[in-house]
Amino acid sequence: MNWLIVEETLRRAETPFFWVGALAVASLSVWLLYRLLLGVRIWVLGNGELLSPRLGKWAVVTGATDGIGKSYAEELARRGFAMVLISRSQIKLDHVAKSIKEQFHVETRTIAVDFGKIDIYPKIEEGLVGLEIGVLVNNVGVSYPYPEYYLHIPDLENFITNMINVNMTSVCQMTRLVLPRMVARSKGAILNISSASGMYPVPLLTVYSSTKAFVDFFSRCLQEEYRRQGIIVQSVLPFYVATKMTRIRTPTLDKPTPERYVAAELNTVGLQTQTNGYFPHAVMGWVTTRLVPSSIVIFFGAQINRLQRTGYLQRRRLREQRNDITSKRRQKLKP
Repeated sequence: MNWLIVEETLRRAETPFFWVGALAVASLSVWLLYRLLLGVRIWVLGNGELLSPRLGKWAVVTGATDGIGKSYAEELARRGFAMVLISRSQIKLDHVAKSIKEQFHVETRTIAVDFGKIDIYPKIEEGLVGLEIGVLVNNVGVSYPYPEYYLHIPDLENFITNMINVNMTSVCQMTRLVLPRMVARSKGAILNISSASGMYPVPLLTVYSSTKAFVDFFSRCLQEEYRRQGIIVQSVLPFYVATKMTRIRTPTLDKPTPERYVAAELNTVGLQTQTNGYFPHAVMGWVTTRLVPSSIVIFFGAQINRLQRTGYLQRRRLREQRNDITSKRRQKLKP
């Protein structure tokens, strides 16, 4: 008798369970299809001609003489923007400006300033007077010479001041100078170059990781504040790119050249508020933030940086020993 009751109960439950399962499968299928189409929209089709001088004649790039910054300047010039290049070395600025002018036949201007200082912004403001700026790329940044524990960082006081001024203050101040004119015209794009190190804490790169997290939060807050006024503010979080700062000489699929990275990243503007900018990096970002617990990411990041620190210090000691030996030999050879 009890078995008959159980069988009858199960038979009645079959239909509700079937529809629950069918709804779950349908929802998952719709979600997967949406993600697939969104991925195709972002990584295959891109944003078309969104980034063009229609936003404004001029584009401004900070840290424009090397690596990612130089590639942004060249790619934006290729798209027809006149360029304002801002960096520390006037010699390098002149070289890049000449190259861009000859290659892409656009107008260029340069402003030589040290973003480690805070008294530079009146000079920059003067250099931008009267320009219709469509795009600002806040790219300038500094990192650690090698991974290090916080209290062991050489010249820690100046290190902190310089990194905050370059990585954080520059983003806020350059945005302050450029954003009002964009708002007045109801169009413009600001690309703030953060880092994958700002997606989660990275021990032994503590100050760098923290400043890049600030850039990410600052960008996403501004996007919400000004998107209804026609302004695009994008947080860009690259993983490793083969640049002088990362000391990667040989590009790979997951460590692209700056040119390859920038060409991919610019196609995400207007489609993603927060982006890793390059499809392999987007996969890495999804895995490390969605699939792997943050505690594990932090642990392994710290372990990798400890190994890099040990290797760097060992190589430095060997160099110092060789220099010592060379110096002593020269002393002996002196008459």
